Amino acid sequence: MPKRIQDTQSVEPGQVLLRADPTPAAIKQVRLILEKEEVSGYDDSSAPGGLSAWMAGAGRAVGFLTQLSNYSGLRPSTREQLAQSVMDNLACAGRHVPDQAIAPVTDVSGIGTTAAKRLSVLGIGTVGQLLRHRPRRYIDRSSIVRIAEARYGQEVTLIGHVSQIEVRSARSRRMRVVEATIADETGKIKAVWFNQAYLARTLNSRSNVAFAGRIESGPQGLQLTSPEYELDLGRMVNAGRLVPVYPLTRGVSQRQVRRWVSTAIENYAGSLHDVLDEKIRLRSHLPEITEAVRDLHFPDSQAAADGAVRRFAFEELLLYQLAIMKHRRDWLRSRPGRSVRIRQDTLTAFGGRLPFKLTGDQRSSLAEILTDLRRDRPMSRLLQGDVGSGKTAVAAGALFAVVGDGWQGAMLAPTEVLAEQHAQTLREMLQPLDVRIELITGGVPASDKRKIWRDVELGKVDVVVGTHAIIQRSARFKRLNLAIVDEQHRFGVRQRSEMRAKGFNPHLLAMTATPIPRTLALTLYGDLDISTLRQLPAGRRPVKTSFVPSSRRQEAYSFIKGQIAAGRQVFIVFPIIEESDALNARAAVEEYERLSETVFNDPGHSVGLLHGRMSSTAKEQVMREFRDGEMNVLVSTAVVEVGIDVPNATVILIEGADRFGLSQLHQLRGRVGRGAHSSYCLLMSEASGVEENERLATLQTTDDGFALAERDLELRGPGNVMGTRQSGVHGFTFASVTDLETVKQARREASGLLGKDPDLVQQDNALLANAVSSVLAENEWS
Repeated sequence: MPKRIQDTQSVEPGQVLLRADPTPAAIKQVRLILEKEEVSGYDDSSAPGGLSAWMAGAGRAVGFLTQLSNYSGLRPSTREQLAQSVMDNLACAGRHVPDQAIAPVTDVSGIGTTAAKRLSVLGIGTVGQLLRHRPRRYIDRSSIVRIAEARYGQEVTLIGHVSQIEVRSARSRRMRVVEATIADETGKIKAVWFNQAYLARTLNSRSNVAFAGRIESGPQGLQLTSPEYELDLGRMVNAGRLVPVYPLTRGVSQRQVRRWVSTAIENYAGSLHDVLDEKIRLRSHLPEITEAVRDLHFPDSQAAADGAVRRFAFEELLLYQLAIMKHRRDWLRSRPGRSVRIRQDTLTAFGGRLPFKLTGDQRSSLAEILTDLRRDRPMSRLLQGDVGSGKTAVAAGALFAVVGDGWQGAMLAPTEVLAEQHAQTLREMLQPLDVRIELITGGVPASDKRKIWRDVELGKVDVVVGTHAIIQRSARFKRLNLAIVDEQHRFGVRQRSEMRAKGFNPHLLAMTATPIPRTLALTLYGDLDISTLRQLPAGRRPVKTSFVPSSRRQEAYSFIKGQIAAGRQVFIVFPIIEESDALNARAAVEEYERLSETVFNDPGHSVGLLHGRMSSTAKEQVMREFRDGEMNVLVSTAVVEVGIDVPNATVILIEGADRFGLSQLHQLRGRVGRGAHSSYCLLMSEASGVEENERLATLQTTDDGFALAERDLELRGPGNVMGTRQSGVHGFTFASVTDLETVKQARREASGLLGKDPDLVQQDNALLANAVSSVLAENEWS
């Protein structure tokens, strides 16, 4: 969840909030539609395709009316209430006092265009985002002592006058040293700064100056090295208190951020809109917004700072829970689904025709999916399973059930190579059951595609497999009623809206090979039903995992060469694409050149390169060549983590293993061990710390992806468990998904709010409604 202060505005009682002042033309358009709705009894007939669809198509011109985006899914009585509130609001548009949080950060004194560009790197573009820029920690400089009382190693604030100051050159002559003598009634102490010659002018002969820092030992006794200073003792933000330490970017200093934040608090904090009303705050014992902002940045105690963080964490979780609950309700009531008539013996018939026996988890997950398909509301389910747990077999069972009732299905993959693999697997399972499966990818000749789509339109094709792009052709389906998307945790708003616009509201099943810890699932996926595959099919060989110190790299290469000589293939994975001064890690591009020229340079060796900056076409080509055995070593970044099935690959060497999370390492390990041969995962790391070695040793003792995901969540947070590529989660600024008590508290509050006001149209919930709309938009949910 990105750092955000709501861009709502102050309104009269009974009004719905607007995101920005509307233009006269926009007011006229919306008012005309709503007046027609009043005449038609709020039957959603006054805009082409319904008001929600019209709003989505109108773009930014009328995008300020966030609540109207759900108009079509509401009951007529609720539409009337919403429409009247919006009309009241439009009547007084232009008389609003805007929430200062949406003001550009350049409105803060001292922040010009250059500073604003630098702050944008930190995700700060508005006053509100500046005020929610969370400190990483606090330095306790609240101890104000006399100079004679200062002791070595103390973090202190001293108040005195500058009795002497001079600038001299250091021995290297490349550095200018400012040396000052600070005095009070009890004694004197030296202060030293480097390459800050301007301080000689700033501090010369100044009295009543506060200096803050750690007391260190110098050539002439105790001294302060590069201390912070304050000239105005009445407005200290760098000394004499708990001092915030912020995440920074190039060209921005702690001193600058503290000053800017202090100015913003002074000028804007009192006018911030609080999405948590008094009742919610009292129930949860939380401070109001102004107090929380002050305590976040300049608290009187660590307890006050913790209270501010807790308040903002609860707010993030509440908005997220409201969003996923509302998302689920809107999805279920948006348009009825079409139930599938399933024979009682479908599960038995499907399992009996397979060349292997379904696991208990596969059978129970398929039964859950079939139960959903029987209902007249569209399924919205996530099937999660460990690497090799057999998700495709469950998906095949669901497709078999749908086709058996005369419907069509679609299976969408993130890459063409993975789509080809799915098509091959589904054909092996379903073609003996008289199910026609066709693959649509860029590699299929245009003439063949045209013929396939004609047969799809006629209902002669039962299942279409391809990349996500095929959903744009969903109008070509005759009776689409199940869409399955692989390696995605949710159907995005675009996919749903595209299918709805073409007259389809199919059952939806998302699949992921990334195990989701229980606390993370509760927090992030409360809008989905979840089926889980923990058991692995019988006969799957475990991958032998070893930690290899970098000093034994040549031994690892020798082992790999032996595997290649035996006709096997190998992955070598690196954490970064190109060498970086900031990272002490080997990089794929440079290592590819070195390995192909000096290590795997025998006539029988063929080395390929795969990384995220390559074009989609180039990546597909490399993966296809490796899958087909045209190369025996693939040097790659973590882009290879998902979706390439090469049964002949028996070794994966992961360089810089300390830079990957346990879940990601487990996913990478899953690229091997998919065939009949013994397979090996070699973890190589430059890190030598005991803690890091213990972390990597976890992979040697367990192949349970769910246990590793729980451990990763504890150690590294949700972004590393899910991977930013596929999580759909931008990361909370304040909340921790491992804080189960606060998660449950937020869910209870969200359930209570939606129980009383399902569409958040009551005035008390207007600020929350806009905030929730922002969360839905940020996550691209429908």
